[in-house]
Amino acid sequence: MPRSSRSPGDPGAPLEDVAHNPRPRRIAQRGRNTSRMVEDTSSNMTWFTCFACSLRTQAQQVLFNTCRCKLLCQKLMEKTGILLLCAFGFWMFSIHLPSKMKVWQDDSINGPLQSLRLYQEKVRHHSGEIQDLRGSMNLLIAKLQEMEAMSDEQKVAQKIMKMIHGDYIEKPDFALKSTGASIDFEHTSATYNHEKAHSYWNWIQLWNYAQPPDVILEPNVTPGNCWAFEGNRGQVTIQLAQKVYLSNLTLQHIPKTISPSGSLDTAPKDFVIYGMEGSPKEEVFLGAFQFQPESIIQMFPLQNQPARAFGAVKVKISSNWGNPAFTCLYRVRVHGSVAPPGEQPHQNPYPERD
Repeated sequence: MPRSSRSPGDPGAPLEDVAHNPRPRRIAQRGRNTSRMVEDTSSNMTWFTCFACSLRTQAQQVLFNTCRCKLLCQKLMEKTGILLLCAFGFWMFSIHLPSKMKVWQDDSINGPLQSLRLYQEKVRHHSGEIQDLRGSMNLLIAKLQEMEAMSDEQKVAQKIMKMIHGDYIEKPDFALKSTGASIDFEHTSATYNHEKAHSYWNWIQLWNYAQPPDVILEPNVTPGNCWAFEGNRGQVTIQLAQKVYLSNLTLQHIPKTISPSGSLDTAPKDFVIYGMEGSPKEEVFLGAFQFQPESIIQMFPLQNQPARAFGAVKVKISSNWGNPAFTCLYRVRVHGSVAPPGEQPHQNPYPERD
């Protein structure tokens, strides 16, 4: 009998074949075993999958935690760097700020202190000036009190001295020493030698206080500052600063109120004026006059005014007001013009001095 084309394990196979054939049983048993193995395998796979999933989950958690740690570490490092930078900046600030604060404090303190010291110095200086001014004021008050207590004669004498120093004669003086005038000693009398005018040491003469003749060419008219010649007759020749057309001559003497002797007996009285020119010098009479010492300053217009210029003037004194020992001349002035009379001068009557 031919074999059936169906397999023994085919479900459509006849039961009797299955019952009488042991192979299908084994096959079925084997299939059951296989299914059990598959079931066991599937259960094993499920457990492995769960384990793998749990491992994966744990790995993910670890990775997640690692990432969080990294982020935390990164943030911590950033914040740590910021803190370090802040600490470094604070350190630098704490180092440099005190010096700058000290400089600022020095400037803010030393400036006012220096200004205060300067102010104190100025106050001291002005205090000294005020003290000096107070002393000067006290001296001035004392002098004013003395002047108030002075006698009328002393007041008059002071007024006269003010008039003398004021020099109210407004004419050019060609016999002024400062403009170049001088004394011709060859044609001038000798100076009076008085014992009181000498200074001695062990009978040795040290100094002669007698004034020279050129003192009469200076404007300092004070008691004793005069030229004296012996007796009541003498002469003085004045070399003028330049040639002049002469017009006036002025004599000056101290007033009686300030005279050391209390008199005017040494003042000149009668005198003659000569114009001198050429070599040998030609003398031209210009006038004879009398000096009144009460007038103090007296100007004499020349009696003879020739139309010519003179380079020198001689004053010849023939008498005084009573002193037989000597005669004093305090000041002599010579007036005129450089240009001829009636013409406008074209130059300064005083020569320019270097």
